[in-house]
Amino acid sequence: MFSVKRKQFLIFFVPSLIVLAVTVIYPLVYSLIMSFTNASLKKQGFGEFIGLDNYIKAFKDTYFIDSGWNTIVFTVIVVTLEFLFGLAVALLLNRIKRGKKIFFTIIIVPMLITPVAVGLIWRLLLHPDLGIVNYLLGLIGVEGQAWLGDAKLAMMTVVLVDIWHQLPFMILLLLAGLVSLPGEPYEAATIDGAGRFQTFLHVTLPLMKETIVVAVLFRVITAIKTYDLIYVLTKGGPGTTTEVISYHIYKQAYTFLNTGYSSAMSYLLLIVIMLISTLFVRVSRGKPQPR
Repeated sequence: MFSVKRKQFLIFFVPSLIVLAVTVIYPLVYSLIMSFTNASLKKQGFGEFIGLDNYIKAFKDTYFIDSGWNTIVFTVIVVTLEFLFGLAVALLLNRIKRGKKIFFTIIIVPMLITPVAVGLIWRLLLHPDLGIVNYLLGLIGVEGQAWLGDAKLAMMTVVLVDIWHQLPFMILLLLAGLVSLPGEPYEAATIDGAGRFQTFLHVTLPLMKETIVVAVLFRVITAIKTYDLIYVLTKGGPGTTTEVISYHIYKQAYTFLNTGYSSAMSYLLLIVIMLISTLFVRVSRGKPQPR
């Protein structure tokens, strides 16, 4: 006979495990097997086993390599600027005593909008002829630009839109870390005569280390996987100047119908994300020691 605890375990855990296996584990295993085949939606069947050919092909594919560089540029710029602006805003909000709820509500509004809606909104705002951005620039005598149609401006425009959308997330995480900091180190720093910058550098940042690592890791992963915003704003254009890895994988799977090859690229992306996550976890180990 099963004990009461074992029955509860079976009742609550087993159904969850089944759902997890069906929705997560099975697709992962299926796509992994497919990555070693020449599977394609152009033909019936699972495809023939071709070993590591898809993975080797990816490293020789100039479009895949270019999309990788675009992803690196996009991720580095986005995460760096969001962290710097997010930390600055979080520090300001942490010092505000009155009206904090009002500022807080205004700041988190962009985060509540879905990426597809954000893309559609900014496509209208940045339209070269009908957009309000070029109209406002015209009022002050500045010539309007084809923000999403110019190869020199498209990537930075997408970056700015993503920052507008995702910055509140960074602010929330960093502000939560600031609010939870103990007061004793700050009191000790004040007694020692430390200034604001010294206190920030030697007390706040070390104590915020784990929060910063988590916030940056989340944004790095989501930035690497960015797809919907790119799809709505530029579809990887003009040319391939804004084509990131996720969108390139989508094109291979649903435009060129190469499901085996796209599965291999997806697993290469997964490996990169796992390596980055491992690196961040190792960096965050150890308790901060404020000086």
